[in-house]
Amino acid sequence: MSKNEVNIKNKRARFEYHLLETYVAGIQLAGTEIKSIRLGKASILEAYCVMNRGEVWMRNMHISEYENASFYNHKPRGDRKLLLNKKEIVKIDKFLMSKGNTLIPLRMYLSEKGWIKVEIACAQGKKLHDKRQDLKEKDDRRDMDRAMKK
Repeated sequence: MSKNEVNIKNKRARFEYHLLETYVAGIQLAGTEIKSIRLGKASILEAYCVMNRGEVWMRNMHISEYENASFYNHKPRGDRKLLLNKKEIVKIDKFLMSKGNTLIPLRMYLSEKGWIKVEIACAQGKKLHDKRQDLKEKDDRRDMDRAMKK
C-alpha cells in the first residue's frame, strides 16, 4: 500500500468563524468515496455539520465520482455520518442549541492507520468588522516580515 498524503483543508473557516473547540472524528464512507478522496478529489469548503437523532452528519461535502467505478458509484453531495464518542456528541449538541453556533469541518486527512479523519470545530460566525481586523493584522504581519527581510 503506497502512502498517499491526503490533506484537504477548509481555508475559509478561520476567516469566517471564531473557532472555539476542535474534535477529530472518523467518517463513514463507501469504497468509491475513499478511492476518490485518496486521489484528492474532495472538497469541504461548503460543508457543515448537523445533529440528527443523536448523530452528527456532515452535509454539502463534495466527493467527485470515482471514474473507474461501475454503476456502484456514490452521490457526490450525499450526507456522511461522523463517528464520535457519546460524550463528544452530547457536548456538541449542547453547543449547537444556542443561536449563532455551528459545527464546521477544518480539514480531512489520512491517519497513520489508513483511516480518513475529519477535524471539526465548534464555531461562531464573525462579524464584518472582525474580518476587517483579521485582514489588517495579516497585512501588518506581512509588512513586518518584509521589513525584517531587508
